[in-house]
Amino acid sequence: MAHIIFITGGARSGKSTFAEKRAAEFGAPLGYLATAQMLDSEMDERVRQHRERRGAEWHTIEEPINLSQELARCDGQYKAILVDCMTLWLSNLLFTYEADGPTQCEKLIREDLLQLRDILQAMVTPVILVSNEVGMGIVPDNALARLFRDIAGSANQTMAAAADEVHIVISGIPLTLK
Repeated sequence: MAHIIFITGGARSGKSTFAEKRAAEFGAPLGYLATAQMLDSEMDERVRQHRERRGAEWHTIEEPINLSQELARCDGQYKAILVDCMTLWLSNLLFTYEADGPTQCEKLIREDLLQLRDILQAMVTPVILVSNEVGMGIVPDNALARLFRDIAGSANQTMAAAADEVHIVISGIPLTLK
């Protein structure tokens, strides 16, 4: 049974750096499962900087949609797998399912999330999940943004409940919650 570590925090809080350090404690080789899609030059630059920071002991796997299946495929190949990040994965799912309407979209994402939880609990490789804490700001001004906030909040609760360890990073300082 895998060890599940859930790390949350605001944008640019230091959660990815903390997650990378925590993953390195397991030793190499390390898997980095990236959910981002490089859709513009600014995102290309962010990805380049992240790769440089991580170094050669990391193997990058890019999967924006089929996170559960990719984690299952990678199980046993690494000392630990870092998923960065769940928030982008949820965003990718939202845009995949949004044409089905808000209720169906939320239902489909919830099914994907529960499948992810079940896969994680069956894995032998420790997995570190990074996710943004998006519900601490103002109420979004449009329905799609509110739907995303609600989905992300629910997803964070589900993953935190399933995790063996939960950390929040604020201003570069990790705090252990569980």
